[in-house]
Amino acid sequence: MTIAFNLAGRRALVTGSANGIGLATAELLARSGAQVAMNDLSFTALDEAVTRMRADGLVVHAVPGDLGRAESATLVASGALAVLGGLDFLVNNAGAPFTREPIPAANLDAMTDDFWDRILKVNLMSAFWMVRALAPALRASRGAVVNTVSTAAFGGGGSSIAYATAKTGLAGLTRELARGLAPDVRVNGIAPGYVNSAWECSFGDVESAARATVPLARVGQPAEYAEVIAYLCEGARYVTGEVIVVSGGARL
Repeated sequence: MTIAFNLAGRRALVTGSANGIGLATAELLARSGAQVAMNDLSFTALDEAVTRMRADGLVVHAVPGDLGRAESATLVASGALAVLGGLDFLVNNAGAPFTREPIPAANLDAMTDDFWDRILKVNLMSAFWMVRALAPALRASRGAVVNTVSTAAFGGGGSSIAYATAKTGLAGLTRELARGLAPDVRVNGIAPGYVNSAWECSFGDVESAARATVPLARVGQPAEYAEVIAYLCEGARYVTGEVIVVSGGARL
């Protein structure tokens, strides 16, 4: 059962929203009455998602762009403001592992400078660039920011040392932005565990792994993560600077 939200009149930008958690979040916000700008690097997948959602009567806009570059992130931010006319919610969901399979922590040679640079820009710096560009609009609306972190930020490695480090940095950035934008803007995050989505990095049979290690004994669905993001956007009025672990109890 999906939680119902009344977001009529709200304006949101969701990055990395052509699939997975980002797509589920954009769809939930739009179905709840919000006008949503959707960003992704994949123009084709983004256009397909926007076309499908518009056919359902939802008010969504495509704002494609590479958030791994500061200048491009600024253009995405300005494009979103142009189509929305302001902003209430910013969901920094864009992220990528840049590897098809997990890189063992002992394989330091795989952690090249170029790999680090790409990981940090997309998974950490992009969130800062977006907030910096959109802070005036968010302050004006007394809005909210939600960052998609990862349980890798709290140990366990994830897809690589670089990815886990970037997500740890994003958790820290969430806290510092909450201090910097208070009291006008709340800034929180979620830390997903296993997700049923087309993630670039394969962790093998995650269904079996979840049944064996997660107390709720299953993989999380994108819509379940989207519910928590939507709550942190519209509800949770006395919560800021927090990263909510959403993992089916995997870290118990």
